[in-house]
Amino acid sequence: MVNYLVPDDVAAAVEMKAGGSTVLAGGTDLYPAHVGRPMPSSVVDIGDLAELRGVSEGADAYRIGALTCWADVAAADLPPCFDGLRAAAREVGGVQVQHAGTVGGNLCNASPAADGVPPLLALDASVELTSPVGTRVLRLEEFHTGYRETALRSDELLTAVLVPRGLEGARSCFLKLGLRRYLVISVVMVAAVVAVGPDHRIAEARIAVGACSPVARRLRSLEADLVGRSDEDLGDVATLEHLASLSPIDDVRGTADYRRRAALTLVRRALERCEEPA
Repeated sequence: MVNYLVPDDVAAAVEMKAGGSTVLAGGTDLYPAHVGRPMPSSVVDIGDLAELRGVSEGADAYRIGALTCWADVAAADLPPCFDGLRAAAREVGGVQVQHAGTVGGNLCNASPAADGVPPLLALDASVELTSPVGTRVLRLEEFHTGYRETALRSDELLTAVLVPRGLEGARSCFLKLGLRRYLVISVVMVAAVVAVGPDHRIAEARIAVGACSPVARRLRSLEADLVGRSDEDLGDVATLEHLASLSPIDDVRGTADYRRRAALTLVRRALERCEEPA
């Protein structure tokens, strides 16, 4: 029998998690993961904590509450640098999942094919982790430590995602390759954020690839090679050598070689979409 706990506030939820309870947010990962096997004996349902929901703008960062659902992200009034994230939000499962699944749950589930991770990496996002003794902020790149593994401690609750300000006008996009158009686990995902200076040269570029490694990865060498280039024919810059940090595998959705070459194609297309319109 499952003991469901319903906290009155975030502090109570953190205490319950620290006591060993499993966190339930939207349930779109937790319940499917326990089909055919017992649920955890103690579950803390944080779904009604309104303070963990919504997108707000601060002086230094945009704050996305951990319980913000993907439908709300897709509909949020955000600057162009978030276009890739909003596009990814429309790819998370079906419409029902997008209204139930949460940003925080997507990150804590730590799937290599999680649609929300590459665009958040490209936004240089961090996560806010709250424990009974305080709060710490960790870069998303450091939060995911391996396949289905995170740096979240047993006494911590992910309470928000923080996206630093500064590149609001940057162009961004998200591309996803699957074996069908809808309701599909990614074969490859690419997110890009490209900032162009007044001289029409690349001031900053961030490119992240998902489903090609145990965790989604930024392509740092490609980002460095893009800076300073003229804002045209950006896709031509990307080569297979820029994807050396990836480690795709063979599985039922594709071979490692297919994934690597598909990733290069998607990276090139993403950069082309971030070029200045003709």
